[in-house]
Order: sequence, then structure tokens, then C-alpha cells
Amino acid sequence: MQKDTHPSTKALFLDRDGIINIDHGYVYQIEDFEFMKDIFTLAKLFSDADYKIFVVTNQSGIGRGYYTLDDFKKLSHWMKEQFSLHRLEISHIYYCPHAPEEKCHCRKPEIGMMEQCLAQYDIDLTKAWMIGDKQSDIDFAHQANIKHTIAIREKSIQKADYFFHSISECKRYLEENQGKIHL
Repeated sequence: MQKDTHPSTKALFLDRDGIINIDHGYVYQIEDFEFMKDIFTLAKLFSDADYKIFVVTNQSGIGRGYYTLDDFKKLSHWMKEQFSLHRLEISHIYYCPHAPEEKCHCRKPEIGMMEQCLAQYDIDLTKAWMIGDKQSDIDFAHQANIKHTIAIREKSIQKADYFFHSISECKRYLEENQGKIHL
């Protein structure tokens, strides 16, 4: 893939399970995938401010044999189509298929997925955001030099810039404070 060379591309990085969809544990079938309330509206706030949207997701269910890479790709394709129906584009979905015990370089909080992204896109990390629901998401953001971080649901997450109980609460805050993302 040729590198996107748009100067200073702004980026929104979203975790999948727990941010885009309700985390029912190892979701890999369309019928089990439930979008989080207001995720499309939240993503639209960033899209309207010229952010590219990326998904960075640990998918250890593949490495553990709970589902196949083809299962994941089929669901990912469907998820991208659902975003398209809301006039949103997911530029790329980066994923780690490994089980934690494999100690790979791509499993968050390691930064292998960001290295893949930066090889393909010219991202301005000082204008980038990460939204996640686990400590590993926020740690990934810090290790990858993503400037802004949002933690959803868990107040126990350390070092996030913002904490919200839900995607809806985050959306409301950013609607009322759009200057935060219009960098």
C-alpha cells in the first residue's frame, strides 16, 4: 500500500470492543455485534473536523482459536459498511491476532499497530486522539505519542486526559466543547 502523504493528517484512533461495540467477549459474528449508543455521532464530530478514523484492536480470540481471521475480516467489512451508511469512513482497521502469551509487538499497549499506521499514513500525532476502555489503550496512546486520550467507563484507568462513563457522555462533552477537536 502506498503511503498517504497528506500533510499533517489528523487522526482518531478507536478501540473496537467496548468503544465501537458493546464488549460481549470475543465478538466475531454480525448477529452478536451491538454498536455503542452514539458512536456514530461521536465519530462524526471528528470526521467533520477532518480527522481520519482508524481502529486499533487486540483480537486475541484469533490466536486462542475462538474464531478465525476470516471471521474477523468478515465482521470488520460489515462494520465498515455500517459506518459508511452513516457517511463515515474508517480509513483502516489495525488488529493484533495474537494471544497475550505470544508477547508480540503488535498487541496493545505495544505500538506495532501504530508503526503499521505510520508506514501508511502521514499522521500528525500532536493532533491525534485515542478513545479506549482499558488501561492498555491509554498506555498504547502514550507509548505511540498520541497527544490526546479519552477513557470510557473505567475511572481506574491512569493517565487519560478525559474520563467519561459512556460514549454518549463523551459525545455530549465534545459537542459542547468542539474547540477541543478543532485543532
